[in-house]
Amino acid sequence: MARQKKQSRQRVRASLFTKVLLVVLLVGISWQLVRLHDQVEAAEAEKDRLETQIQTQQQENDALAADIAEGGTQEKMEEIARETLGLVYPGERVFIDKSN
Repeated sequence: MARQKKQSRQRVRASLFTKVLLVVLLVGISWQLVRLHDQVEAAEAEKDRLETQIQTQQQENDALAADIAEGGTQEKMEEIARETLGLVYPGERVFIDKSN
């Protein structure tokens, strides 16, 4: 009879320990899943940002390819000279905004 009580107590202790261990493992796994979910969301946001950047760059590349295909026209050279070199024809007035 004493032996049965001892085995019963050991089973109760082992059962309680097993339950606590399972709860701790479940909490740890749940925490890891939440962290992974956050990482996936961050990666998706980064992917969307990069896709937008790729589209913008592709549009710019297409515009440059069209300019190259068009060739070096006088108008295009004047546009580039005005934008990058500040070309001004005689008699034109240039207003410089220094408020920035």
